[in-house]
Amino acid sequence: MANPLLAQKVAFVGGGQMAEALIGGMLAAKLCQPDHIHVSDPMADRLDFLKRKYGVQTSGSNSAVVAWGDIVVLAVKPQMLDQVLKEIGPELAKVLVVSIVAGVPIGRIIDACGPRARVVRAMPNTPAMVQQGMTALAIGDGVQEQEVASVRGIFESVGKVVPVEERLMDAVTGLSGSGPAYVFLAIEALADGGVKMGVPRAIAELLAAQTVLGAAQMVLETGQHPARLKDQVASPGGTTIAGLHRLEQGGLRATLINAVEAATKRSQELGR
Repeated sequence: MANPLLAQKVAFVGGGQMAEALIGGMLAAKLCQPDHIHVSDPMADRLDFLKRKYGVQTSGSNSAVVAWGDIVVLAVKPQMLDQVLKEIGPELAKVLVVSIVAGVPIGRIIDACGPRARVVRAMPNTPAMVQQGMTALAIGDGVQEQEVASVRGIFESVGKVVPVEERLMDAVTGLSGSGPAYVFLAIEALADGGVKMGVPRAIAELLAAQTVLGAAQMVLETGQHPARLKDQVASPGGTTIAGLHRLEQGGLRATLINAVEAATKRSQELGR
C-alpha cells in the first residue's frame, strides 16, 4: 500500500522546535520530499534556517502556506492562536487541520474555521526531536480514515502514537506533554546525588540518563507493571529498598501525581 502522505502537501503555520522535529522526522522516514513541505513563521532568520537545513519551502505569509497545503499543522504558541485563526480561519475549512497547540480544544478551532472544518488535535512531546516522542491524537468529526492514517504517519515518524478521547487531552498534556521536564529534573537530581557521593559530573549524568532510558525501555518491552519491575531490583535488606524508603519519605510519588494534576489544570485554563 502506498504511503498516504506521499502525494500530499504539508504546511506548517509556525516553524518552532516541534515543527522542526516533525519536518525532520517526516523527511528521515521518507514520507515526503522537501518540496512537499511549506513553513510560515514571522521570524525571517528561523525560515532561513529551516530552508537551509531541510530544503523546505518557506514564507512569511500564513495565508500563502494554507492556500498551498493539503494538511495544515498549527504549530503556534497558545497565546498566538486567536490572532492566527482570525487571519486564516475561513481558509482552514478547505484543508485537514492538525493542531499541536497545547490546551486548545477542537471546538475552539472549528468556531473560527466553520462547521465543515476537519480537525485533529495532537499532543506530542519534545523527545520527538530525537524520534522518541509520544503523541496523543484526538480525532474531530468528519475526519476520514485515510486522513487519520496520514496524521498518524506524521507523528509516527517521530515516535509512538496513541488515540484518545478529546476529554483526556488536558491530562495527556499534564502527563506526557510536560512529563519530559519532570524526567529531566529527576535525571539532574540523580546525577547530583552521584556527584555528592564523589562521582565526576559527566559520568554521573551519563549513569543517570542511561539508567532512566534503560528503565523506560524495560517497561515498554516487557509489558510488566512498573511496580513488579521495581520489586525485581529491590532485594531484601539491600541498597535499593533503602533508597526507595527514603523516596517514599520524601513524597516522590505524591509529588509527581500532583505535578501531573497541576499541569492538567493549567492546560484546561489555556483552553478557555
